[in-house]
Amino acid sequence: MKLLLISANRERSPYPVFPLGLAFLAASLRQSGHELAALDLCFETVPDQAVDDALNLHRPEAVIISLRNLDNVTWPETRSYLSDLTELVALCRDRAKVIVGGSGFSLMPLEILAECGADIGLAGEGDEQLPLLLKRLENGDELTGIPGLVLSGQKDFLPPVTVSRICSPDRSLFNVSRYLKEGGMANLQTKRGCPFGCSYCTYPLLEGHQIRLRPVEEIIAEIRTLVDDCGVDYLYFVDDMFNYPPDFAAALCRRIIAEKLAINWSAFINPNFITLELLDLMIQSGCDAVEFGTDSGSPVMLESLCKSFDVCQVRSASMLCRQSGIDFAHYIIFGGPKETEETIKESFSLMDELTPVAVIAMTGVRIYPGTKLYHTALDEGVITAETDLLKPVFYLAPAVREQLADIVTTQAMQRKNWIVPGLEINISDQMLEAMRIFKVRGPLWKLLKRMGRSRIAPLK
Repeated sequence: MKLLLISANRERSPYPVFPLGLAFLAASLRQSGHELAALDLCFETVPDQAVDDALNLHRPEAVIISLRNLDNVTWPETRSYLSDLTELVALCRDRAKVIVGGSGFSLMPLEILAECGADIGLAGEGDEQLPLLLKRLENGDELTGIPGLVLSGQKDFLPPVTVSRICSPDRSLFNVSRYLKEGGMANLQTKRGCPFGCSYCTYPLLEGHQIRLRPVEEIIAEIRTLVDDCGVDYLYFVDDMFNYPPDFAAALCRRIIAEKLAINWSAFINPNFITLELLDLMIQSGCDAVEFGTDSGSPVMLESLCKSFDVCQVRSASMLCRQSGIDFAHYIIFGGPKETEETIKESFSLMDELTPVAVIAMTGVRIYPGTKLYHTALDEGVITAETDLLKPVFYLAPAVREQLADIVTTQAMQRKNWIVPGLEINISDQMLEAMRIFKVRGPLWKLLKRMGRSRIAPLK
């Protein structure tokens, strides 16, 4: 079939993110013999015209739309992307069969399909199921029975299944160089699945609890292609956590070192699975920054959020980074169940002790169906079974609900290394554009070392 793949994501804060999910799909669709074209809306100034032009040029039989996120997961400055998706579907619907998927779609497939008006939805990993669906469409066969398939008017669907083997992505349809130039990095995935159980997290819902590793040889080949063919010199590993399993992370670092690949890179890591030996291998292989999904500096909150580590491990991992001279940042989430003014102050106190280059803090916790937090919110009456979660709904602990923004603003403004997107502290669209003038490679938070004081947007 003639297919047009459309990446619907237009969010550029804090970085434009390369449509890696569609690149994985492109590889499996090409192997299945389909004729492919692509449209990436991230850099389009007039998206409606770009869509119309692509439809006229390629005349596809089916349009595959990937929805990366439902919204920006930021309170109180929330931005929903669903209206953009609905408009995009409307532009395509009379010209071709419209199929919607992606990680954002997979969070609430029935509701999103009904909202956007697409012909078909496909939840979960589409690497294997999308070629099967397209084959049935070509042959005029019955569509039912495909895992993850959602049809208009359905009230239920077969749960998605995970792929056993993850192929290498095909980036040839997309502008890798532009993402490197404007985002400062290229992205790469080494594994899927998460065996941990953070109360709010959707990773296990989207990718399953079982970790599936890509062969190291294939990862190395992909990095070499990015370096040699695309001029990539900085990578971001998009895995939920790079350093788990530790043996796999160490093996990959050793191969990067052995192959003398000319890259620097960064990744999210877990404080519970980092040793001096592994960190040294990471640095030798080009790692110059790491990010911790710490969530809190309070023992009460780490337990409440079902984290897999404790404060001692957060402290130990940070000390290793500081001793090794590698830049590091901590991500904090305020407002979850059991949060109080005291637990908030514990988080600020721990970060003061650890002195990371940056602390990126989110206020409020986005509620998604199927998570532990969803059931907590139901039990506490924060939401009901009828609450429309397509609109961003955040959990805010009763003890701090009214004053959360004020508490965090007061504390964060006293510290120049804190970034709070929802409150626009040390970050805004204008500020990000100004920071990109520095042509920084890797996370923009590394530039906080150059800032003399904290700022609330807009940049003065």
